[in-house]
Amino acid sequence: MRNLIFVFFLLMLAACNNKQKEAGTVTQTRTSGSVKLLVDESFSSVVADQVAVFKDDYKDAEFTVIQGNENKIVPSFLNDSIRVIVLSRMLTEEEGKVYRNRNIIPKTSRFAIDGIALITGNDDIDSNITVEEVIKIMKGTSSDKRSLVFDNAYSSTLRYFKELAQIKELPEKGIYTLQNNNDVIRYVADNKNFIGVIGVNWLIANNIKMSDYIAKVKMMGVKDVSGKKGANAYFKPVQPNLISGVYPFLRNVYIINCEGRDGLGTGFANWVMSPRGQLIVLKSGLGPHKMMPREFNLKNTK
Repeated sequence: MRNLIFVFFLLMLAACNNKQKEAGTVTQTRTSGSVKLLVDESFSSVVADQVAVFKDDYKDAEFTVIQGNENKIVPSFLNDSIRVIVLSRMLTEEEGKVYRNRNIIPKTSRFAIDGIALITGNDDIDSNITVEEVIKIMKGTSSDKRSLVFDNAYSSTLRYFKELAQIKELPEKGIYTLQNNNDVIRYVADNKNFIGVIGVNWLIANNIKMSDYIAKVKMMGVKDVSGKKGANAYFKPVQPNLISGVYPFLRNVYIINCEGRDGLGTGFANWVMSPRGQLIVLKSGLGPHKMMPREFNLKNTK
């Protein structure tokens, strides 16, 4: 009799869980429920990989990923409509204050290291450039005939280089902005004397539609200014150079969580920092926040 009661209880519990799922009322925990993520489009590929594996492990987790340029997604984050965001920078003091005034302390975690690649057409003879030359182009003081092409006027990539050159306004010549990263690849592939500026994660992602254009471009080697770690040679933004820090144009990738509760956003933010999440970063071609130690099973073969 007791066994029958126990089985009946389990069946009732399962039925309740199914009804919850059908009604869209899955319990909000670190591994279940729903969450919206704002993502800088430069990192959309690695975040998509993280979400896919997380959902495969936790079937009751639902994600809505909204990607866009930095200037577009940050306002949505600050107006409290979406509380988890992936950016290439931390919040400013004023931005953090917006949430602290709501009694929510932003939790910021670096989970990857991205490189900003400079690309040029395969037919272009000169495939190297120095940081000093890039800064001169940004300032409009360069005698170089080549121009820089960015994804759009409001991207985190353009902000990075404006801060590098310490300028607020772009020069009248030498700098072009398009609509998105794919436009940059197409433009550089079809036009000489243009240098495309694009995040490594976007460039190396498995983008079948862009494969023909990607085959027509190459990554440039970059030499840092004297006294810096990468000043002794020209380095390309390949993974070992991102991890070692010799490639000059590096930026951190952060996940910022302002849920203010123990929900799915918190669980995902913690998971991308876990050994499995970091392994996905490593496989993506980016630099992980921390290298996972390799474990070896040593057997006695005697």
